[in-house]
Amino acid sequence: MNPTRILLVLIAMLGAVPIAAADDSMGHSRHGSAFDTGLRQKPWRMDGIGRAHFPITTKVPEVQEWFDQGNALLQSFWYEEAERSFRWCLKLDPDCAMAYWGLARCGLNWSTGLSEFPEIKRYKDFLKEAVRRKGSVTPRERMYIEAWDAAMGADASERVKTLGQKLQELVLEHPDDLEARTLLAMFSIGSGSALGTEMIVRDILLKDPDHPGAHHTRIHNWDGLFAEQAIVSCQAYGRLVPGIGHANHMPGHNYSKIGMWHEAARSMDAATRVELRYMNERLALPFETWNYAHNRNYLCYIQEQLGMAAASLQGAGDMLAAPREPKRGNDQQYGIADEGMFAQIRALVKFERWDEILKAGTIQWGTDEFSKLGRAFVETLAYTGQGKTVDARARLAELTVLAHAMAGPENGGAATGGAAGAAAPFSFTVELSAAEGLLCAAEGNLLDATRFLTEAAAIETKQRDAGQYVNDPPVAPWPANRLLGDVYLRAGEPRLAIEAYERALKQERNDGFSLAGLAQAYFKSGNREKASACAGRFAAVWANADAGLRWKSEVDALGLNAAAVAQTPAPERAYTLDAQSDLGPLDWEPFAAPRLDCVDADGKAVRLEDFLGKNIMLVFYLNEGCVHCVEQLVAISARAADWEGENTVVLAVSSTPPEQNRASEKLGKLSARLLSDTDHASARRFTSYDDFEEMELHSTILIDAKGRVHWKRTGGDPFTDTDFLLQSLKRMNGKPEATQASK
Repeated sequence: MNPTRILLVLIAMLGAVPIAAADDSMGHSRHGSAFDTGLRQKPWRMDGIGRAHFPITTKVPEVQEWFDQGNALLQSFWYEEAERSFRWCLKLDPDCAMAYWGLARCGLNWSTGLSEFPEIKRYKDFLKEAVRRKGSVTPRERMYIEAWDAAMGADASERVKTLGQKLQELVLEHPDDLEARTLLAMFSIGSGSALGTEMIVRDILLKDPDHPGAHHTRIHNWDGLFAEQAIVSCQAYGRLVPGIGHANHMPGHNYSKIGMWHEAARSMDAATRVELRYMNERLALPFETWNYAHNRNYLCYIQEQLGMAAASLQGAGDMLAAPREPKRGNDQQYGIADEGMFAQIRALVKFERWDEILKAGTIQWGTDEFSKLGRAFVETLAYTGQGKTVDARARLAELTVLAHAMAGPENGGAATGGAAGAAAPFSFTVELSAAEGLLCAAEGNLLDATRFLTEAAAIETKQRDAGQYVNDPPVAPWPANRLLGDVYLRAGEPRLAIEAYERALKQERNDGFSLAGLAQAYFKSGNREKASACAGRFAAVWANADAGLRWKSEVDALGLNAAAVAQTPAPERAYTLDAQSDLGPLDWEPFAAPRLDCVDADGKAVRLEDFLGKNIMLVFYLNEGCVHCVEQLVAISARAADWEGENTVVLAVSSTPPEQNRASEKLGKLSARLLSDTDHASARRFTSYDDFEEMELHSTILIDAKGRVHWKRTGGDPFTDTDFLLQSLKRMNGKPEATQASK
């Protein structure tokens, strides 16, 4: 995964705030605001995360187990769960220097590139705590702390280089330390020598063939370069680390780059199921698991390549239906809503669902300029596909104007070219030229059609060669060369079609759409042998494709009856939607709410099942002495009519005894029903209790009429955005939402 993207998602996921002086206000950590952030419940011993022993100095033997768990989680980029393990180390041994170093690494890592980001002060201050205690550890451990300290003391542009130099010193001083070698290998990725990084990985695997970090590093090292070089690690990584979504996900990156679509699908499918199982077991929502949306979009793309249109669109729908989070969902680049829309549009275009695209409400377009641009492009294609060339020409004119207006330095620089010579931001020169070319073809203007599509293909090729083409997964629904091949094929130019399809297959290996066209082109050229070979490759890729897709029908109509023969660098296992159902669910659904055992102000037992058929807004607050709690409950109570209009009851839970709730003057007149959870049992079940500091937390939770959790927020402060709560309740009730602006 791209380090910049991981940085954005990590920041969104952790929602961190800078560390501050100790804050003794209720609900806030006594150790400072840095500890208000992240997961605040006790870790558990996790299976399926791989083994990565990292000996440290500690006064408490149990700490070593939790540190090893945190280190193993870091090997697979599960930063938030790693942080939970390191925080428990501090719970057991408050002066453990290496636990602070581990916490620092949750943000100061390869994924973030040690670069500056808004929340970096939090991780720097964790590192400072490690530095303060470095005199208590061994010389080897001290070198780790000092390596990160030196790197973070350098200019941002020199940090990775500085860390690499320090890690080399550490490896030379401690040649048997595989963790040092693994970190050196990871931070050497992109330094100019993929082969050099590979040599380090090989050395690690000679000593420990099952080291998860080494396999992970190799996959990243060759992703986008020579992905075949990582096949052995792709086969090993998910097997060694089956319990982490990202470990199942990363092999799919490489498999997709080399056209092993069935294995790629199995990887992303496994990652999706493992993450959804984790969410259901640990009361997490999609926006709280950083890898989920990226992985699900990738699986949608791979399912498209396998001809599984329905499954792909189901995945897009899952992301679009997933809950939003005002700080971590919609307003971050490539949030769940964005990934869902990318997947939906890509599949609708790729499978030529023109009527659906133009049907009002199918795509929830935003109102920002980027959304207008994307809509004009997609609707130009749809009108063209329907043969409504006049409408398509009008929409293309709007597209050209929008693209020209958005071009310029403030949008990342303009690139000239495209339809009518317009300038367009980012890669839209490709889309403009492709749209113009397809429209010209529909109008019968073959000369201009091929000119524009050739231009689009050339620009796209330059972007791919320069590493500027979005391919993680692609946003574009096809290689432009494939479109050029389609136009030549329909125009009766099979030789030119063959050349275009072959170029497309170098860009997206074993692309079923290109293989289908290539089989037809060879057949029309009179080369039945090659047509049969391409049809066999196509049959292998689309072995479990949806019925009725025109590409398969067109190949079948050739009468070749070709046997399915895969052309892949390694053998594949066939992918079906239920092949890995034992790992967990594939489609997201709200998870069942845990048990609520409380009593009301009159001492009457209250359970969630008492309210089946109604939505519940469940608010865990501290007590009436918490000013912010009272403000939250007053704000919620003021909108009682809104909640009633959405078939919603409000339950406010605290550890306050029933008799005090009954006598409360501050809260007694509010519309919320006050409940007592005197032993914090319900708060613990709803993750509204800090196990590290043994204190209550603020939580706001939305539960639907079937008793399932749709949204929640837990932390040191109460959630007071009542407009967002109302919007979320409307979404729960299936009501149309206000159109969201898409990034």
